[in-house]
Amino acid sequence: MFSKMSIIFAVMLTCLYSCHNKTKVEKVDAVVDRASIPALSADTVVTLISDSGVVRYRIKTPKWEIYDKANPAYWEFVDGVYLDKFNLDLKVQASLEADYAKYNEPEQIWYLRGNVKALNLEGEYFESPELYWNQKTERVYSDSAIKITRETSIITGIGFESNQEMTKYTIRQPQGVFPIDDN
Repeated sequence: MFSKMSIIFAVMLTCLYSCHNKTKVEKVDAVVDRASIPALSADTVVTLISDSGVVRYRIKTPKWEIYDKANPAYWEFVDGVYLDKFNLDLKVQASLEADYAKYNEPEQIWYLRGNVKALNLEGEYFESPELYWNQKTERVYSDSAIKITRETSIITGIGFESNQEMTKYTIRQPQGVFPIDDN
C-alpha cells in the first residue's frame, strides 16, 4: 500500500509540476501613463478653500478632476464651475462661472471658457467666451470679446484686463453707448 501511495504522490507531483511549467505569467502595467488619468475624480462638489486659515474661495462643480502627475499639474472642470471669492468678512467680492475651467496648479492660473459670466460688488455683469485669472498677480484678463453691463450703460470690446475683484478694469478696443450728462 505504501508503494501505491508513493506512485500516486509521484504522479500528482508530476502533474502539478507540468501544469505549473505550462502556465506563463505575464506582468501587465495597470497604468501606462499615470499623468493621463486623474488622481481624484469627484461628482457634485461644493468646497471651500482657505488661505492662512481664512476662507477665501468657494467652488461648486458637477465634476472635478485633479491631475497631480501631469506636467504641469492641473485641475479640470469639464462640466463647468462656479467660483466665489470672499473678503475677510466672508462677503462675496467677486463670482465667476463658466461651462469649462482648468486650473494650472503651479502657476495658479485659471482658464475659463464657454459662457463665462462674472458679477462684481458694484453690480456690474461681465460676459465673455473666455477669461484667465492669475491668482499670483491677482489679475483677470482676456483677449476675447467682452461685454460689461452696468446700471447706465453697456460696454463691449475686444480684450480686457482687471483686478481680481473686477472693479478696476481696462477694455481694449471699446465700443458701446455711453450716457452723457448735459451739464
